[in-house]
Amino acid sequence: MPVKGIDQVNRRIKSTLENIDSVVTRKVITEVLMTGQNHAVILTPVDTSNLINSRFLQIKNVGYGFTGQAGYTANYAKFVHDGGPKNWQKIGAEDQFLYKGFEENMPELRQIIIDGYKI
Repeated sequence: MPVKGIDQVNRRIKSTLENIDSVVTRKVITEVLMTGQNHAVILTPVDTSNLINSRFLQIKNVGYGFTGQAGYTANYAKFVHDGGPKNWQKIGAEDQFLYKGFEENMPELRQIIIDGYKI
């Protein structure tokens, strides 16, 4: 006796996997980047606000999936991040602010990924 509805099940599985591959993954990457960057903002040195206002997030669709990037476009961002001048007007600012924004909050970022893929 043939199983009825198997074609419909296969279509739903394919649709769900395509959704995970595109919409869900893009959403999860965006949330991870935004959360990590928001933590980094707390540590970002501020003198004129140019650095903190140069934040960006970028998500690219590459042949095998997505890549995401968070950073700062100010031409001196790497210099300050790596321990440049300490003329900051912000209490709590630290070197390695972008790195720490992600690394020190890894449990939260992992949970975003886990929660994002729950169906």
